[in-house]
Amino acid sequence: MNKTIIKFSFSLLIVFLFTGISLAERSRPVTMGMVTGGPKGTYYQFGLDLAELVDSKGIMLKVGNSNGSVENVYAVYKRPNTQLGIVQSDVLAFVAKVQTDPTLKSIAKKIKMVYPLYNEEVHLLGTNTIADFDQLEGKRVAIGQEGSGTYLTAKLLFEVSGIKPAELITIAADEALPQLKAGKIDGLFYVAGYPVKLFTEQVTAGDGLALIPILNKSIIEFYPKSEIPANTYAWQTKPVESVAVKAVLISYDFKMGNCQNVGRFADILASNMDWLKENGHPKWKSVDLEYPLKGWDQYECVKNYRGKSTTPTKQNPPKELNPVLEAIKEIL
Repeated sequence: MNKTIIKFSFSLLIVFLFTGISLAERSRPVTMGMVTGGPKGTYYQFGLDLAELVDSKGIMLKVGNSNGSVENVYAVYKRPNTQLGIVQSDVLAFVAKVQTDPTLKSIAKKIKMVYPLYNEEVHLLGTNTIADFDQLEGKRVAIGQEGSGTYLTAKLLFEVSGIKPAELITIAADEALPQLKAGKIDGLFYVAGYPVKLFTEQVTAGDGLALIPILNKSIIEFYPKSEIPANTYAWQTKPVESVAVKAVLISYDFKMGNCQNVGRFADILASNMDWLKENGHPKWKSVDLEYPLKGWDQYECVKNYRGKSTTPTKQNPPKELNPVLEAIKEIL
């Protein structure tokens, strides 16, 4: 009997040695971090959906708020215990194209795509007297907090179009909305997948506000066209033409233990899309994990996930300044 137990135990040991996973690692829950966005944004809701999904599968996902995409790129690159983040594709493209900054070059090399997710519509909310984007010339416009994807996209929209507002105000949409209602500003940007919780809960027909179409020819040549369907919000009775960016789930180019963890996480996500579409944010229904995002290859640890793992790698503490944000401010 003892010999049988010994042989069985030895067989198990061989299996775990060949897979590279110890008994302790098999039984120990994995803790991972994901940086998302504001608490009323789609990124954060996606993070909560994923945390609920993986909780029963041995992964504790800690979902953190942030100012958005610009902060998230640098957080995944530098912040400890932040293996995952959601960012806008135009932020990734900006980082990849700036070759004059050595830190940005390093970030572009180390940041990897896990999956493309969904289109994020550019919501331009303003007074109902503004007919389209071009009428923001000479107006006061809120463009999101520094460090957010909305901030970068709004600055790029004005750069591409040549439209020059009188003032660009760097505050988040939830701070800007009361000012818009009070007539202190003329419009605000919010880049997020519809329906946006902030606009669903805190805008009514009586506020005299409207989603403003973005029809500028130069912008449409730079960003893909999109449409926010009629009745996406109770106060919005007609479809609104706009443009969009792609939300992307990213990770760091880990070579050791976190490579295994990210691969496993990605496998759980892909295997449970039906659950996410049924139980998660409505935007899960439009997620295409196979979408060919130009200029970005999928992370090798995701493609090659077969249960391999090694000793986790250490990450350095974050620097005080975010070079992605500094480059945006300097160039734009």
